[in-house]
Amino acid sequence: MGKSTATDLLRKRGFPLVDSDDIARQIVEPGQPALAELQRMFGDEIVGADGRLRRDELARRVFADPEARRRLEGLLHPRIRAVWQAQLRSWRATGHQAAVAVIPLLFETDASRHFDATVCVACSAKTQRQRLRARGWTDEQIDQRLAAQWPAEQKMALADYVVWTEGGLVVHEAQLQRIFADPKTGT
Repeated sequence: MGKSTATDLLRKRGFPLVDSDDIARQIVEPGQPALAELQRMFGDEIVGADGRLRRDELARRVFADPEARRRLEGLLHPRIRAVWQAQLRSWRATGHQAAVAVIPLLFETDASRHFDATVCVACSAKTQRQRLRARGWTDEQIDQRLAAQWPAEQKMALADYVVWTEGGLVVHEAQLQRIFADPKTGT
């Protein structure tokens, strides 16, 4: 959809930013309790010889089985939420006027209620598929991931702002600029 590009642009502008995808990777590092719990839940095959989570194997299992995906989300989502909420509280306590939390399943997890404003980064279904295929995803993998989330149109309708990423980087950046401009300076 363009989320990674938006994240990079906002980081470059100096916004304090917490990304739930980064948190999700951190909490399943070797030695973390969540990895051991995942291994008990889904079997030894989801952990490689190097002790790291085999994301491809876990994804193969959970995106083919909605109940398995719900169990995974029940284990990880509360931990992920606790980390980003703690980070946002810390920034607020130190006087930051604005911060960004990147949460791909913002509406699906009812996390939007924790924010003053929401931004949906979106593109057409055709462009989304092209971008995912370029990352090496199969049509089956794409279909499974899309089935696990709300349609972009529904998220766009709920968001306070939409960044439409069909244009080039300059257009993408200009949209973010309008949304995140400092009201005092316009920059």
